[in-house]
Amino acid sequence: MNEQPPSPTLRVFVALAPPDEAKDELARALRPAYTDHPRLRWNRIEDWHITLAFLGELPATAVPPLRAALAERAGSYPALRLRLHGGGHFDERLLWSGIDGDLEGLHLLAADVRKLVRDCGIEFRERPLRPHLTLARARRDDTTSVPQAAAGLAAFTGRPWHTERLHLVGSNIGRGPGPIHYRDIEAWPLGAAARTGPVVGGGCEPGEHTNVEAP
Repeated sequence: MNEQPPSPTLRVFVALAPPDEAKDELARALRPAYTDHPRLRWNRIEDWHITLAFLGELPATAVPPLRAALAERAGSYPALRLRLHGGGHFDERLLWSGIDGDLEGLHLLAADVRKLVRDCGIEFRERPLRPHLTLARARRDDTTSVPQAAAGLAAFTGRPWHTERLHLVGSNIGRGPGPIHYRDIEAWPLGAAARTGPVVGGGCEPGEHTNVEAP
């Protein structure tokens, strides 16, 4: 009787996630920053992800067709060899760790995912792909903690790992007080073979997918 009715909209993105071993390695490197900068708004480790396409607030009715299209396509995407590397910040307010490895493959994957989303009739604001993990955000009156924490990550280089799954993720942002939490709407295994050409077929509009260029 007290259950909340389903929301008519969801804030959604498509992403990859590092394996637990890679996240644990980065978390150990961040221990000094956790101690030195307790006022930063640290993201939960389980929420670390590499965003491929941020779709924003969508009608809930738009999610099932996208979910089906991604489920059909995911196995055709190659697993990518990546690693976490270094750190940086955006405008002294957002702390991130960088991504290294098969960046060409990562850009191709993001471009194809974005095309699939558009083929599903979903419009979203296109932003250049800047592969990273968002780690923390600064409070309004703090302009030093994020740059200092980024400097502490400059020499960090994690061990290589392979991407395992493609994630369709939703968040509770804008739905009340407290930190942002993310949850998988669904996730699908990626293929293991290297990409040798365009992925065709599948998606919302079968037969209309063409090769994509990296943004």
